[in-house]
Amino acid sequence: MALARPALGLGTLMPVLWPLGLLAAGLVWKNRRLITSGWALGQAALLAYLVTSCYKAITGRRPPPFHGDFRAPGMNVPALMDSSHGFQFGFLKGGIFWGWPSGHTTVAFSMAVCLIMLYPKNKIVVLCALLYAFYVGLAVSVTIHWASEFVAGALIGAVIGKTVGRSFRYSKSPNSED
Repeated sequence: MALARPALGLGTLMPVLWPLGLLAAGLVWKNRRLITSGWALGQAALLAYLVTSCYKAITGRRPPPFHGDFRAPGMNVPALMDSSHGFQFGFLKGGIFWGWPSGHTTVAFSMAVCLIMLYPKNKIVVLCALLYAFYVGLAVSVTIHWASEFVAGALIGAVIGKTVGRSFRYSKSPNSED
């Protein structure tokens, strides 16, 4: 559980810091590829956040009642009771912060796959992106989300990342400096 705690912060901060950092670095070094990567990551993260918020607003799935020292707010479900099926279908019945799919995982995978689409031959980028996405996703699945929310978030995020990454990769002109 101690290894999972930093993932919650990374999953929250990186979708903001990573795109802004790439944009700033690209502007400072006048590197068009870094600027494009920053915009692509920002778009992937924003789309993933919007998609998961819409899903959560409709599905309203109850979070796990207790994992170690993590406790979901407002949970009155006994720890031994199976509430993994506890969807509360309807608009905003369960809010947009808890539920299906995992927003942390969806955003992490959308950014990771987007980077992989932009830099498919760079093994270090591919490895680091995948490690980041799996670290965030698996950590939230043992703390604040059900494992099925990790799987759903990974799949949805991968589709978003692939779509955004492809659109930015193929939008480059033949005469670009990349």
